[in-house]
Formats: sequence, C-alpha cells, structure tokens
Amino acid sequence: MEVQHPRCCGLDVHKETIVACVRLVIDSKTVKEVRTFSTTTADLMALSEWLAETKCTHVAMEATGVYWKPAWHILSDGGFKLVLANAAHIKNVPGRKSDVKDADWISDLLAHGLIRASFVPDNATQEMRTLLRTRKQLVHEKARHILRIQKTLEDAIKLDSVITDIMGLSGRKMIEALIAGESDPAKLARLADPRVKASQETLRQALRGRVIGHHRFLLRLHLEQIDAIDAAIAKIDREVEAGIGPFRTAVEQVSSAPGIKSLAALQILSEIGTDMSRFASDANLVSWACICPRSDESAGKRRSTRIRKGSPWLKTTLVQCAWAASRKKDSYLHAQFHRIKARRGPKKAIVAVAASILTAIYHMLKDGTMYQDLGPNHFDARTKERQKNRLVKRLADLGYAVELAPLSN
Repeated sequence: MEVQHPRCCGLDVHKETIVACVRLVIDSKTVKEVRTFSTTTADLMALSEWLAETKCTHVAMEATGVYWKPAWHILSDGGFKLVLANAAHIKNVPGRKSDVKDADWISDLLAHGLIRASFVPDNATQEMRTLLRTRKQLVHEKARHILRIQKTLEDAIKLDSVITDIMGLSGRKMIEALIAGESDPAKLARLADPRVKASQETLRQALRGRVIGHHRFLLRLHLEQIDAIDAAIAKIDREVEAGIGPFRTAVEQVSSAPGIKSLAALQILSEIGTDMSRFASDANLVSWACICPRSDESAGKRRSTRIRKGSPWLKTTLVQCAWAASRKKDSYLHAQFHRIKARRGPKKAIVAVAASILTAIYHMLKDGTMYQDLGPNHFDARTKERQKNRLVKRLADLGYAVELAPLSN
C-alpha cells in the first residue's frame, strides 16, 4: 500500500498521559520512535517541539472525550496538519492491546491515508456549541424538576389535572401559596388567571387535599432549583447574544426556513458550522448528520435501512424543527410529510422532512440565499403524467372507459 505521509505521528491520548509514535520513512526504510508525555501544558509543549525536530508533518489522534482538546490546541500552533479520528473507525485488531501499539496503529493508518478526519469547528463555533449544549442540558434538568413537582402534588392534590402548565402564572401562584401554608381550596382557586378554562368549582375540588409539611418542603426545594436554573439559562442567553456576531447573517438565512426560530438556527449552526465547503455535497452533510438510511447491503439484499446513531445534539434539534415545519399548511414540507406518512408512517416521514430541512440549509449557507418554498403542489407537478396514467388505469380496473382532454383556458 502506498505511503502518503512519510513523516507522521499517531497519538494515543488519555487523561494523564499521551503516547506518541513517530513514523518516519528514510531511504525506503520505516523508522518508528515512541515517547510518553504527560498532559500538562509544559509536556505538551515538549511534545510539539519533539515533533518539530523530527520534521513531522501530520499528526492523528482519537476523539477520546475532551482529553484530545488540550493537545489539539497546542499542536495547532505548531504548523502540523492535525487529524481527529473517530475511535470506532480506527479500532485496532483484537489482541495485543497496549497504549504503545495503539499509537503505532494510528501512525500506520495515518501514513497510508486510511483515517477519515472528523469535523473540528473553529474556536467561535466551538464556544457557541458548548454554550448551547449546556443550555439544552439545563432545560432538560428544569423539565425533570417540573416532573418532580407534579409527582409531589399528585400525592396531595389534583392540580395537574385541571391546569395544563403548573409552572405557568396560575400554577406558580397556587404552589407558592401552598408553600406559604395556605390550605383553603376557595382561596387557592381565586389565584387562577381568568383565562384558565377550568371553573372555580372544578379548581376548588382539585385543590382539596392533604398538603403536609413534607410536601411543602419538597415543593420549595424544587422551585428553588427551577429558579436557579432559569437564572443560569438567562446568563447563557446573554453570553450567546454577545457572541452571535459571526453567526448573525447565517442565523437570518437558516431561520427563514419553516419551523426554525433563531435559537434553533443557532443550535444547528453551532453543530455544522457556517462553512459548507468542508462537505462535498448536501448528501454528504445529511449522511454526516446520520438522518439518512444506512448503507447495509450484502449478497444483493438490503439488510437494514435504519438511520445510524449520530450526534444527539444536532439530530434532536432537526427533528423538533421538522415537526414544527410539518404543521405549516400550504408548504412543501407539509406536503412531503403527509405524502410519506401515508406509505411509511410518521416516524420515517419526519426524518425525511428533517433531511430536507438540512439539505435546504446546506444550499442556503453555500449560496448565501434565503429559503424558497417549492409549494404544496410540487410533487403533483413533478409526477403529473405518472399520476394521470395511474388514475386512468384505476378507472379502467373499475370498468370505465375514459377519454382525457385538457381543459380550455
């Protein structure tokens, strides 16, 4: 096999140590040297100096948690061509497992060009990605505390049965009154906003129960946690707004698509970046996001068409946007969803809509354009002749002879 990189290095990265294997081709002979460094900044600088002395040009490492990041940041200043590899793609052959052999294996794969580089965004995108991922985790944590409040209330009263959002204006006032010691159902019911659909009598019946000190303690504890999470989310939002400058134009483009608001657009951009030149085509981006059928064929038979496990941060956001876009009437995505849903079911249909949204985002970012809807009649116009033949055949099967003539304008 032809050697593409005669001077390269493979790194086996761990929390406290890095094993480096330099692979040099000198006079058609392969020379390897292995050294172990700690992950302190001083040792990482020493690693960079050693690689520079050996005139190493390419360095590859596995994406192991966040441990690869310090080495990446320091080596990126050394003029090396860095390659981040998915650990599942470069898994070593079983047996004879050690850190030295792992580094040796990575260097061999890199030398022969057998490592597919992972996408590493620029610093601004990485910072925005970290902020928005943290924000999503906090939102999930807040939802868990709301569920715990519902569980606590269910043990005492039936407020959740008559109010849709217990953390809304009315629900919050009632819960705070319960914590303060109020137990009269009539007084609690009067705290409801006039827009609440439940009648006062229904509210009084739901609020009649046995609320003890144990319940009040838990309700107070969870409310404090929710308030702290809300404050943390507000801080993240301010930090996001301060750093939105490089993404502002792209956010406007992406949010022009149905089902995508500014926050969702920023989440998508923080995962895929704004430079689409790193993806060969829109199909390449959709495949990278793992929202297309997998390629699993053997002996001429397709064994599975399930989508692969991809990044949960990007995939969940796209699917949420797809559900919102599928509800917009008189649109291409609405028509696509119902067209596929009739044949394959709602789950496959929504993944197809998510793939269409990501395809549109690719072209919007690449061409610098806004979203242009193809319209709800796109599929009918594209398959007009086929649909006409199908309907004529169906009528013939029912015993009718028809003759078609175009309508006069």
